[in-house]
Parts: sequence; structure tokens; C-alpha cells
Amino acid sequence: MKVALFGAGRIGKVHAASIQTDPRSELVAVTDVMEEAAQALAAEHGIRAVGAEDILADPSIDAILIASSTNTHAGLIEAGVRAGKAIFCEKPIDLDLSRALEVQEIAASHDKPMMMGFNRRFDPNFAALKAALDAGEIGKGELLSVTSYDPAPPPVSYIKVSGGLYRDMMIHDFDMCAFLFGMPQTVSAHGACLVDPEIGAAGDIDTAVVVLSYADGRLATIRNSRRAAYGYDQRVEVLGAEGQLTAENVIENTVTKSTAGGVVSSKPMHFFLERYMRAYTIEWSAFVDACVDGKPVTASIQDGVNALALAEAANLSRAEGRPIQVTSEMTGI
Repeated sequence: MKVALFGAGRIGKVHAASIQTDPRSELVAVTDVMEEAAQALAAEHGIRAVGAEDILADPSIDAILIASSTNTHAGLIEAGVRAGKAIFCEKPIDLDLSRALEVQEIAASHDKPMMMGFNRRFDPNFAALKAALDAGEIGKGELLSVTSYDPAPPPVSYIKVSGGLYRDMMIHDFDMCAFLFGMPQTVSAHGACLVDPEIGAAGDIDTAVVVLSYADGRLATIRNSRRAAYGYDQRVEVLGAEGQLTAENVIENTVTKSTAGGVVSSKPMHFFLERYMRAYTIEWSAFVDACVDGKPVTASIQDGVNALALAEAANLSRAEGRPIQVTSEMTGI
């Protein structure tokens, strides 16, 4: 399967490596608005750096991987549909829900696999928790808790174009809740700026808690912070009728020191690429499974719309100080 990459930045480099790890896929071309970045990545992998239109017009290219800036995602998905390519796109579809719904409608008639990049679904720990929950190992899941703290906030220049914490950071956690518990009935969001006043001045928050309530009474909570002094904190916990499932942090090493002074272990991994590198590789192989073997995609365009709809509901909830109902108009279902 011949693949072309849109985007030669940090996440593009990760995906370029993932494509090369699967023997069924071959990275053949890359494009980026920053030509020097594209040329450097092309040289690293022995591929061509070409224009976007060249990729879309090349019938030998079977699939495109979209890892360019968020404002290009929707247009490139539509262009990929018109060109008849299989499409893998990093989250989100777009920062605007109405635009994402337009893309969803266009994509509905596409006969090639299309997958969204929600890599945390493919983390081995979270995937094992999902499998155990689905197998009924703790009975019916009743209370879900997702914790996601960054070690430090991104630059304010990034914050200004990110779409805000709910769309940028928490969108992964909204997807995890939908992955484990399905879509909720209501969203109730709270947020504050406690880490960096410049983030608040830019119109965003850096600390947030969201509660999702489900039609059958189940509850899910999401906790986000842009700062955790001890590292990148990523945990999931599900309390069920017959027990509890917990996916703990991946730590720097497994050595524990036990002395009279106490028990000490290593910190969580500090950077998201270290923490989720294996998940990116597994995610790509799942996309190749869909393209080569006809297996269902694990994170669909609909999943992308759903996560963005929950982010939109969270923004509205915080602005209006009330729970927001998740409607079919928001998800296109």
C-alpha cells in the first residue's frame, strides 16, 4: 500500500516512522507548506517531497495520511474523497462542528477506509481495559474517571490557535469516554486558569473538570490540567458492579526503592510521544488492516464528529453555567 504524508512537523515525523514499521505499507511522498521540512523528512526516508496536488493526482498512491495543521484537515479529507484515496486524518476534523458535519456528509459516500487519529484507543493498557470491560469482568461499568495532565503548558502562541482546551486537549478524553461508555446524554463543564495567567489572557483555560451523564444513570468524569510537576499523567479507572478496572501511568522504569524512609518509584514518562509511541504504531497497523484486509476502522469519521460535539457542548456548558444536552443535530446521527 503506497502512502503519502501531508505534514512534516512533529506528529508527521511520528507517523512517517509508523508507516515504515508495517511491511504492508510504504511511504512514497511527503508534502508540507514548509518546503524545507518536507525536504528534510523526504531525505530521511528516501522519498519524494512534492506538492499536494501532485499527491492527489497520482493514481499509484493508495492512501493519504493527514498530519498537517488543523485548519487544513477538512479540506484535505474532501480532496482525498474526490481523489479516491483511503484516508487517515489526525484529530480533529475541524475546530468548527458545523464544518465537521459537512465533511461527515461528504465522507458518507466514500467507498475507501477513512480513519481518525485517536491514538489512545490503541494504547495497550487502555485497550486491555476496554476488552475486560466489554467481557463483563467487573459487571456493568457504572463510574468512569479519565485523568489527563500535561507536564507543562504549551506556548501561548499555540494556545491562541488551538481551539481551546476542550477542543485541543480534552478531545482525546471525550473520545476515550465515548470509546468505553458510548455517547452521553448531557455534558457539564467547569474550568479555570490556574497555571498561567497568559493562557487566560488568550481566552482559554488550563484546568478543567467535565462530568458526562448517561441515559441509564452512569457517570463519567474527566480531569485536565496543563501542569503536573511530576510528568505526563494518563490514567483511566472504571468502577463496575463487581469490581474495578484501572489503567495506571506508564513510568520511566519499573525499579522501586523500598527503605525505612518509604517506598519510591519512578515518575510517569514526561512526553506524550514517549508515552504513546507504541499506540501510534498499533493505530497505523489497524488502518492498514482496514485498507488491505477489509477490517472495520476502529476510529471513524463519526467518532471524530462525536468527540468534537462533546467539546462544543463543554464550551457551551462552561459559558452558560448549565448542563448541555447532546442532540442528534450535534452528532449528525
